[in-house]
Amino acid sequence: MTPPVTLNTLRQLKTQGQKFACLTAYDASFSHAISQAGIEVILVGDSLGMVIQGHDSTLPVTLDEMVYHTRCVARGNQGSLLMADLPFMTYGNESSALTSAAALMRAGAHMVKLEGGRWLAPTVTSLRRNGVPCCLHMGLTPQSVHVFGGYKVQGRQESAAQQLLDDALILEQAGADLLLLECVPRPLAETLTQAAHVPVIGIGA
Repeated sequence: MTPPVTLNTLRQLKTQGQKFACLTAYDASFSHAISQAGIEVILVGDSLGMVIQGHDSTLPVTLDEMVYHTRCVARGNQGSLLMADLPFMTYGNESSALTSAAALMRAGAHMVKLEGGRWLAPTVTSLRRNGVPCCLHMGLTPQSVHVFGGYKVQGRQESAAQQLLDDALILEQAGADLLLLECVPRPLAETLTQAAHVPVIGIGA
């Protein structure tokens, strides 16, 4: 029987220079198929707001909805590492982040994903101190779509690229276990992946 994928598995792959895959699931059927195929990481994404519910952004998704779908995915999972999104405005301070993360972990998540930059460092440290592994989603962060003025590539300018790199290293120091880059230029993604000591997941990056 194949042992379950853990953060140590991903760290070993990073050390060995090997890649791993991450796919999104919202229910038990897809979760079972994905894990049976040997995919290392399953994400229960707040993208369910767009893919499942028909919204035009992830903002309407609630914590209760994320808990429901995390439970569904956890039931079908056969050994993949299960990561769940903290939805919009559920981790604005350390207290709310702990409460929200606890709900997802009790539902079967192995770690949580937060969107943002260096300002989340204290929250990451607090979550890790309380036993919650964290993935930091950087670059194009869909929960900030109205700040960006749409879904646009991030980090094209030198100053923006440097800020993303600096933020990533600060968050790693704070305790981030994984980094996820969305919609950033390939050279920046390569530089950040090489600079980071933790595994990095790319979405269009």
